[in-house]
Amino acid sequence: MAKVGKRIRAAREGIDRNKVYPLTEAISLVKERAKTKFDETVEIAINLGVDPRHADQMVRGVCVLPNGTGKSVRVAVFARGDKAEEAKAAGADIVGAEELVEEVQSGKIDFDRCIATPDMMPLVGRLGKVLGPRGLMPNPKVGTVTPDVKSAVRDAKGGAVQFRVEKAGIVHAGVGKVSFTEEAITQNVKALIDAIQKAKPAGAKGSYLRRIAVSSTMGPGVKVDLATVAGE
Repeated sequence: MAKVGKRIRAAREGIDRNKVYPLTEAISLVKERAKTKFDETVEIAINLGVDPRHADQMVRGVCVLPNGTGKSVRVAVFARGDKAEEAKAAGADIVGAEELVEEVQSGKIDFDRCIATPDMMPLVGRLGKVLGPRGLMPNPKVGTVTPDVKSAVRDAKGGAVQFRVEKAGIVHAGVGKVSFTEEAITQNVKALIDAIQKAKPAGAKGSYLRRIAVSSTMGPGVKVDLATVAGE
């Protein structure tokens, strides 16, 4: 068994691993135990009652967090002409068409989010093997294939979080930084939960939201009472 360090033992003190805490108390515990020298990300893990191996039980979407993520996001946009100019004016870091496709094909990927106009998808589609494994492939289901590049860039820069259920039926996402206020993190969590509930697939049966836990990047997980987040 791996040895647990002093920092982890200290962080776990005062947390009952078998107890579920009200959301605000769980966030307070996470913030109190974030003792590293950097501004840790507050992360959430949501266990859903779905089997993503079945197409009718896949859960994915996007949520614009009301208080942002606290991260600086570099955005690339595949667009031409007026749409390219709109993207630049909205704050996109990289904008291009054929030349940008060539750069990405060569392995140069200097961005965190990728957006494309619909007319660019025949070109961008060639990049599936490069962008897909990195979770960067533009997709209309999460608003990254759109003629409204202005809004898409602003959302990406302002705190849009993409979510997708993993094989085990879990959604992971960052919902802010430990430097955020408890209220700001709480608002972000509830916005994400609301978006996930709205994305409930038709094939989901029984209990949809099963378990939720929050943690900081280097901290222990704290279980959350579903009654304090669901349906609010």
